[in-house]
Amino acid sequence: MEDLIKALQILLKYGNPRNPTHCEHDIMYISNEIDPNDVSLEDKEKLSDLGFSSGDQDGEFVFYSYRYGSC
Repeated sequence: MEDLIKALQILLKYGNPRNPTHCEHDIMYISNEIDPNDVSLEDKEKLSDLGFSSGDQDGEFVFYSYRYGSC
């Protein structure tokens, strides 16, 4: 849980969406209100170490994780 909290604290620097996460088919998605293009390379590397990737998911460029997505 510590790594998830660290990741969310990094993402909080880039926005504070009302509904920050969504899980679907064992993938945790971060709200599209946080644009991966706005996140620094350093923070993206930290997020990657913490289990988050960014990319196109269903037509939206978002952060997502298979590590925290079990539902």
